[in-house]
Formats: sequence, structure tokens, C-alpha cells
Amino acid sequence: MDAPKATRPFSPFEWMIALRYLRARRRTGFVSVIALFSFLGIMLGVATLIVVMSVMNGFHKELLEKIVGINGHIFLQPAESRFVDYDEVARQAASVQGVELAIPMVESPAAASTNTMTFALVRGIREADIKRLPGIARNVKLGTLDGFDTSGGVAVGQRLAENLGLRIGDKVKILTANGAKTPFGITPRSKVYPVTAIFQIGMAEFDNLFIYMALPEAQGFFNKDDEASVVEIFVQKPEEIDAIKEKIEQAVLRPMIMTDWRERNKTFFDALNVEHNVMFIILTLIILVAALNIISGLIMLVKDKGHDIAILRTMGATQAGVMRIFLITGASIGIAGTLAGCLSGLILALNVESVRQFLNWLLNANLFPAEIYFLTRLPSVVEPSDVISVGGMALVLSVLATLYPSWRAAKLDPVEALRYE
Repeated sequence: MDAPKATRPFSPFEWMIALRYLRARRRTGFVSVIALFSFLGIMLGVATLIVVMSVMNGFHKELLEKIVGINGHIFLQPAESRFVDYDEVARQAASVQGVELAIPMVESPAAASTNTMTFALVRGIREADIKRLPGIARNVKLGTLDGFDTSGGVAVGQRLAENLGLRIGDKVKILTANGAKTPFGITPRSKVYPVTAIFQIGMAEFDNLFIYMALPEAQGFFNKDDEASVVEIFVQKPEEIDAIKEKIEQAVLRPMIMTDWRERNKTFFDALNVEHNVMFIILTLIILVAALNIISGLIMLVKDKGHDIAILRTMGATQAGVMRIFLITGASIGIAGTLAGCLSGLILALNVESVRQFLNWLLNANLFPAEIYFLTRLPSVVEPSDVISVGGMALVLSVLATLYPSWRAAKLDPVEALRYE
């Protein structure tokens, strides 16, 4: 008599048995509950990871755009003599291929006052240049930059205007310690300026800090005569900034101190990257716990189905076939949880700002204060590579979690399982 033939790997018969084991029965109800919690754990872990990584990506992108949009990519400051040839330096830098803008500025700390007083960073800039400054030109909410050079007024950030109670046409007093030179030293200086424009960059720290005035006015107010403090350079491809810096060093014909946005904000963006990696590791533990639940659930299922496994073996099922049955049972939980987690995570990540506003309304609380997080809205950028890596990791952990219970089921001796039947 011929021996029974082994079933084809992953045949419909194996799928039928595996999926039957996932259904709730009176005797195996507890096992099905464990399977349900394993599914929910993987789904929540995957969804949370996708949402958190998307928000972290959004933070990085938004902060980079806003910091660079108002501060430039490369900064040139004089290394020796007074910076009176700033126009020539700006022209030489702008001639370099890959440079988009080269803007000379006067920059100095000051105090801004109405009924209250606050710290501000005053920048002197030409009208033609401020209209090309990415972070300002596109974000003027009230007033206008037209006639900026001749109006004698200033442009202020929206949060600074709110804190000082300023509207278009109101007066703001600016005070500096770098005032007039007298025989007794430098005395403080103050002057009142009308507000001609109010801008909102979208980054709370900057909107509460910057005041812009005409370059000649700033030179006179801060005793800079015909000097500039810095030439800020905006490049077309920030990722190629090192190569452009070398070209600028060759093009600019006077000694300069050159820095870039990475050096000025290194600590800040390093902290973001560390937080991104740490959050990924911590949230991966949720998926790992769910995978361990799959192990425990399958081990209990194998113990409960010992009689069934023995019958399958006596009917001709091979050890490999039994192993595949339980592999399908456990992997189905992981695959279903991963797919559900990816779908729900993408939906949340793409609508995270709407969810935040709803929670603010529901809880009557501000869950994302701009004063702490620097941004006025919760950003989210979904990277396909992140979704693929999270989904792939969850699938791998889910499959690995099924190997030991499946191997244990395959090694079950049918004679021992049926001895006391």
C-alpha cells in the first residue's frame, strides 16, 4: 500500500485548518482573546510609529524651512577690517553658481517698548532684499513692504505685535545700548518708529523676536556708519552647501568668517534626530510585546490542539505541513495587524492637525502650545520609506514569533498525544 502523499506547501487545506484555529470556540476562547490582543497590539504599534515618525519628519522639515527661510544658508562676516565693502562682497558671492540670494544686513539686539517692554532682534535690510527674503515676503499678514526704504517705519513679527499691542500705524519705541558716543562713553539711544507691516513666519520664536527696518536707518541707529554686520547667502541646493562654500571662498576677495546653518543650529537638529531615533526604539517595543503575545497564544493553541495535531499526523500530514499550519495562524495575526496599523497610521498622519484641533475642542485645552514647540500648527510629513520600514519590521517580528510554537507543534509525537485517548 502506497504511503499518503504530503500536501502541497501552503495548500488550501493548510489554510483552511489554520484559519479555523483563529475562530473563537468554547474551549479555545481564551486563545482567541490573546490573538485579538496581539492583533490590536501590532496595529496600535505600527500606527503609532507611523504617526510619530511622520510628525518628527514634519518638525524637521518645517523648522528647517522656517529657520533657513529667514536666516539663510551661509553667513559671511568680516575677519579683519570694517565691513564697508559689503555690496562688493554680496556681488561676488551672488556670482557663484548655485547661489540664489546674497543679502547684506545690519543686525543688533535691542528692546522694543510700548506700554510693556520686550527683547527684540533688529535687522537693517534694503526694501529690494526684504521683498526677496523667503520667510518674510510671502508671510506679510498686515500692511505692506512697499516704500520700506523711505517710509521710516518697521516690520514686526505677529506675536511680537500681539505682545506689545501693536497694529498697523501704531508707534513702537526701540532702545539700544549702542547709542551716541560722548566724552563719557556710549549712551543708550531710543527712537519711535511707526509699524508699516506685520508678518507671520509660523515659528513662534521668530515671530516674537524680529523687527526689520531700512538698512540706512539701522546703520545710523546702531552707530554702524556705512558698515554691515553680515551678508546672508541663500543657495539653491542646501545639500550641496559644502561645495558652494568652497566656491564662495574663491570668489570673495577679502578675508571672511564663513559659517552655515548647520553650524548655527547643530545642537537643535542633533536633538531632533536623537529624539526621532529614541522614539522609534521605544515604540518598537509595543510591536515586540504584541509579537510575544503571538508566541504565548500559539503555544497555548498547540497545547490545546495536541489531539488534533496527532490525528492530522496519523492521516498523513507531515511535520512540515503541521509547522506551516501554525505558521499561517500566527503570521495571519501579524499581517492583518500590520496592514490595519499602516492604514490607520496613514489616515491619522495625513490628518494630524485636524485631530489636534478636535482634541483641543473636546478637552478644552491647548495640546500643542506654540511657545513650547515653536510652530503654530502640528506638522506631519509621511515618508514612504518610513512606512515600508515600519511595516517590514512588524511583519518580520510577527513571522519570527511564530517559528518556535510552529516548530513545537511539528515535533509533537502523535503516539504520546493519543496514548490516553
